[in-house]
This record gives sequence, structure tokens and C-alpha cells, in this order.
Amino acid sequence: MNFIGILILALGLSMDAFAIAVCKGLDVKKVTFRTALIVGLYFGIFQAVMPLIGYFAAAQFSDSISSFGFWIAFALLTILGARMIWASFKGGPARGQTGKETSLRPLHMIPLALACSIDAMAVGVSFAFIEVEILSAILIIGAVTLLISMAGVKLGCVFGERIGSKAELIGGTILILIGLIILLEGLGVT
Repeated sequence: MNFIGILILALGLSMDAFAIAVCKGLDVKKVTFRTALIVGLYFGIFQAVMPLIGYFAAAQFSDSISSFGFWIAFALLTILGARMIWASFKGGPARGQTGKETSLRPLHMIPLALACSIDAMAVGVSFAFIEVEILSAILIIGAVTLLISMAGVKLGCVFGERIGSKAELIGGTILILIGLIILLEGLGVT
């Protein structure tokens, strides 16, 4: 696979991370470079590491990944989305007033990054069966995801300023919809 092919693949893989990064941007009052970088690093690192794991575990886990990985992604995104929706109805501090550090804690970010990178593990499995320079492929995938996720955070914050207190409701709904799309694709419905 050549550079252009890997770049296109990286763009496709980063779309889930972009959508979730937009949701993270909805949740913060003001996006700093540091905030966007942290979100981008979570998604970029997971999107780079998961294909590497898939590449090395191809023979042992390829059937398992394809048979239930989409269920894991669906469950994680649905749980996190439901929590955001619940929080939007509970009231409490206005959007962004809880502090951006709270929403960037590892206990919150790791499940999101894991959920949107499971498909990248399956891509890594396929890399094991084609000619691909794995190190350059994962670096490209990670870098593209990092940059696109950073842009998503900024975009989400811009929209969040316009929609105010409904940001958590919208963000949670988007996460659940992404999870549902992943589930339907995994079941072969779409």
C-alpha cells in the first residue's frame, strides 16, 4: 500500500475520532491549544497503536475482532452518551464551568479513544496480509487522527457557544448514534 492509500485510509479511520472530538469541544467553554492537543493525542495514539496490535495479533485474534469488536464500541459509546444525556437533564453547572480538565480525565477519554479505534485494530490485521510498511502506516494514521481531532474540538466549541446548555444533550446523542452506526455496520445492516 502506498502513501496516498494509507493517507486515505487514515482519513477514513479518523472520522469517528473527529465526531467524538466535536462532542468534546461542545463540552468546554473555551478551547485552548492544550485542550485540543490532549484530545488529539488520546485519539491519535489509540488510532496508531491499535493497528500495530492488530498487525502482531493477526493470526490469533482476527476472527474475534471481527465477530464482536463492534459490540464493544457500541456499548462504550452508548454508555458514555447516556451519561452525557443524563447529565444534561440533571442540571448543575453551565456548559464548560465544570472545567475542561474534568472532561479530559483518563477514565473518560480512554473509553472514547478505545471505542473509536477498534476498527483500526481490524485494519492492522489486514496489514499483516498485505505489503505495508507498518511503522510509517501507524505514524501517518496517528498524525492524521491527531490533527483532525484537534480541529474537531475547536469546531465543537464554536458550535457549543451557539447552542449553550443543550451541548451535553446533543453530544451524548451523537455518541449514541455513532455507536449505533458502528453496530449496524458490524452486523452488516448498512
